[in-house]
Amino acid sequence: MTSLNGVAPYQARRTFAIISHPDAGKTTLTEKLLLSGGAIRAAGQVRARGERRRARSDWMKIEQERGISVSSSVMTFERRGIVYNLLDTPGHEDFSEDTYRTLTAVDAAIMVIDAAKGIETQTRKLFEVCRLRDIPLITFVNKIDREGRHALELLDEVQEVLALDVSPQTWPVGMGSDFFGVYDWQKKKFHTSAGERGGAYTQTKDVSGLDDEILTGTVFDRVLNELEENVELGAEGYAEFDRESFLEGHLTPVFFGSALRDYGIEELLDFIAEFAPPPHSQPATGGRTIMPGEDKVTGFVFKVQANMDPKHRDRIAFLRLCSGTFRRGMKLKHVRAGKQIAVTAPIFFFAEEREIADLAYPGDVIGVPNHGQLRVGDTLTEGENIHVTGLPAFAPEILRRVRLADTMRVKQMRQGLQDLAEEGLVQIFKPDLGSNWIVGVVGALQLDVVVDRLNAEYGTEIGFETVPYTTARWIETDSQTLQKMIEGHRMSIANDRDDKPVFLFKNAWEIGHVTEKYPDVKFRETREIVYEA
Repeated sequence: MTSLNGVAPYQARRTFAIISHPDAGKTTLTEKLLLSGGAIRAAGQVRARGERRRARSDWMKIEQERGISVSSSVMTFERRGIVYNLLDTPGHEDFSEDTYRTLTAVDAAIMVIDAAKGIETQTRKLFEVCRLRDIPLITFVNKIDREGRHALELLDEVQEVLALDVSPQTWPVGMGSDFFGVYDWQKKKFHTSAGERGGAYTQTKDVSGLDDEILTGTVFDRVLNELEENVELGAEGYAEFDRESFLEGHLTPVFFGSALRDYGIEELLDFIAEFAPPPHSQPATGGRTIMPGEDKVTGFVFKVQANMDPKHRDRIAFLRLCSGTFRRGMKLKHVRAGKQIAVTAPIFFFAEEREIADLAYPGDVIGVPNHGQLRVGDTLTEGENIHVTGLPAFAPEILRRVRLADTMRVKQMRQGLQDLAEEGLVQIFKPDLGSNWIVGVVGALQLDVVVDRLNAEYGTEIGFETVPYTTARWIETDSQTLQKMIEGHRMSIANDRDDKPVFLFKNAWEIGHVTEKYPDVKFRETREIVYEA
């Protein structure tokens, strides 16, 4: 691989995600990181080709109307010689499947916690996914400019609930009405506002310690006494930062800050540049491990987005590069289809904004425009017949039958549902009996998004009807047993979009009964999206 000053370009890549419970401030943090990295001029606006072009990470209409993230976005920017690939993920639990798959494409993650609420349900679920994949985790305790829980209490909760060693890197100097700023106790720096107390971050002052007159002459005595106690107890009671332990997923550095008021942003970017890992190896079929320093290109599709530009009805495959140097115009093997495809117009993303990608390296995420050939889980190579492994699909918790308002638009409806299934927004099941498709989702809000997008992007009005099923399970068995099961339970059998057989269960009792009836059958709650090479 081409090197710069003896260092391979991929070693200057930092590909990371931001995860959180809804309303913890993830989108605000994303925009402030982009602002600090020079990628935008002001939160919500792109620094390119005119002031009217917006580059919010929440770019879909429904996201802007509801104030939530429902789709993963990719944003690439460069700062001080480091290329950051920031993958913003949905915070709402109803879109967790998109988040889970996005986490297969990152090398580290920032976990955002609300200082008033601590660890919430979705935070814990997403952390468990990171733990399964040994993803190094940086903790950002947000909203310290508001009234919140004690800093030591929050650290203890992270340590106990997540079974992680914590290493505080900064401390809040007061909270809420007593908020003065953030203290970096190891670098001896005081981040504060030049204006009124509690204002936005504007300056950093070097201090000799907690008894420096910059602090004693500014901060209330009671706040300074608490800070002194925090620093003293923190130094004794929590782990020193150890990069190896961090990279192995055993320790999380903790930063206190306020994304809204710009506290902690620079420190996060500096930490990611210095300590977060460059692109890691990827497991593949046949026991193969793909190393980022290999010469030949490999990459995998972890997301497909339809209609990012409704005027062109495009489909963009998000490709995480695992190895090699990608050059625009390359011909790569689409392993599942066994065909060569020419990648003539690859793109880098900034939310919905795009620019042509002439060169890309391991760790980068590029968009590959296509007309439906590429699916989530596909692998592209320079000829090798392998598939990257580890991308999950999850059993839906809500099943509904699709009701079409205008039966003349069946073709458009099915195309739309297939496109949304390719994105991972929904799962579609084609029953063995009957022609009406069944949609499966993890959360109810996904159904609203399906209705909204089919109407806006495909001109098709749909509704949903209840079905007697509560969940689906993928069937794994030999063909003879499968045929016997189909004959005995034809009303409950369907195929997913990859023609994998599934059993639609009415309730937990039926799951137990059918499992006992067919001991040679495995009913899977998850399946790995991988195609035979």
